[in-house]
Amino acid sequence: MHADELKGKWTQFVGEVKRRWGKLTDDDLAVVAGDRDKLVGRLQERYGVEKDDAEREVNDFIEKL
Repeated sequence: MHADELKGKWTQFVGEVKRRWGKLTDDDLAVVAGDRDKLVGRLQERYGVEKDDAEREVNDFIEKL
């Protein structure tokens, strides 16, 4: 799956995102709305990880979907 597919199917994947990253709030998920870069940014904020680590996590998540 590509990042643009994530955006198109975001509502289907919100539950998976919540399970994987429980610190993200519903407001965070509404702001992200399937945008890969915004998801990376929110992960950086909530989990205090470096951008490269957050990008790696998001890429792994997208690949497994």
